[in-house]
Amino acid sequence: MFGLDDRIAGLGDGSAFALLALAAMLLGLRHATDPDHLTAVSTLAAGEEPDPRAAARLGFAWGMGHATSLFAFGVPIVLFRAYLPETLQMGAECAVGIVIVLLALRLLARWRGGRLGHAHPRGTRTRGQAYAIGLVHGVGGSAGVGVLLLAAIPGHAEALAALALFALCTAISMVAASTTFGLALTRERVARRYGALAPALGVLSLTFGIWYSLSAVDAVPYVF
Repeated sequence: MFGLDDRIAGLGDGSAFALLALAAMLLGLRHATDPDHLTAVSTLAAGEEPDPRAAARLGFAWGMGHATSLFAFGVPIVLFRAYLPETLQMGAECAVGIVIVLLALRLLARWRGGRLGHAHPRGTRTRGQAYAIGLVHGVGGSAGVGVLLLAAIPGHAEALAALALFALCTAISMVAASTTFGLALTRERVARRYGALAPALGVLSLTFGIWYSLSAVDAVPYVF
């Protein structure tokens, strides 16, 4: 995002594996701050049970799903520079936008049904559903991840180790983001204010998801 990943990946250019590993870890920890991930985690955690432990479980499932597909599709990239066909990559990115749209619609539906705005248990999304959302996100971002890692990795063993570190730290960052949202929503005052702001968040997320899908097929500019 905004060239930050390129600068982080550059830490390991031609350097010892320790620096390469550090670059991979920083890339993973930063990954959850991408706009599509922030939008997804905010709507994912906000529409569920206001419990940091429940939010952490959802974040863990989401992060592990993301790490699974990221590693699976990243292996052929870092070993053989074998990328997904452009049409499939565009389809995966479009699917990310569609997932964000669905999360936003679900958030708006829960708000309209009066199930937001109070710090008490609500019906929760299953970890299987969160894992599936993460799988979609991981496929959508696999090509960019491979390019960043390939620029600094001289050997296959180092490449695989760095990719595994990236995937692991990505999952950790997503758990942290989800838990933070869940913890904030356990505060009654925050929950009440969130109930008032939920429609705006839902509409913004819906708009972002539509834009993200359209940008994936080059119908509108992609600015991040």
